[in-house]
Amino acid sequence: MPAAFGAALDAVRRAKLRAELVLNEIPSPGNLAPYSVALSADVTPARHDTDSELGTGRFILLFDPSAPEAWGGQFRIVCFAQAPLETDIGLDPFLADVAWSWLVDALDARGAHYTAASGTATKILSTGYGELASQGDGAQIELRASWTPLDHDLSSHVEGWGELLCMLAGLPPAVEGVSLLAARRAGRE
Repeated sequence: MPAAFGAALDAVRRAKLRAELVLNEIPSPGNLAPYSVALSADVTPARHDTDSELGTGRFILLFDPSAPEAWGGQFRIVCFAQAPLETDIGLDPFLADVAWSWLVDALDARGAHYTAASGTATKILSTGYGELASQGDGAQIELRASWTPLDHDLSSHVEGWGELLCMLAGLPPAVEGVSLLAARRAGRE
């Protein structure tokens, strides 16, 4: 294992996440980079082998000593965050913008330095029919993002991602400088 990846792995494992998150190291995709580590987190209550009904996410740190041009460095972080919403919140035209700003705010508030951030925020609205009609209407927000870290203390990046998960799940921010919109959690109506 290259020393740079070993140090990054130690920093990732030192990250201090909120008590509301249950974190696990999971198998990482083998075809994205020569070296990687993947984390899974669920907003409590803890689930085993299923995602939390409050919010869930994945964090993957990739390392390629050849520093792919598209990454802009040897490291690249890829993350995913998902949470259910009340249907009326899912209809908000600014929801995707807010979700992205929460990621940026959470990373900045934790002191994470990065470049080349990119991603998508997806609003999902659903209605149950037939045998699923009793589920009613529902909504979710999903955020998929990646960025290139500029610092070697990658714990701040993991902590920012963890903060994003909690905020999407409707928990108030744990750090100053991160604003909260009134969000209500709901299953299906």
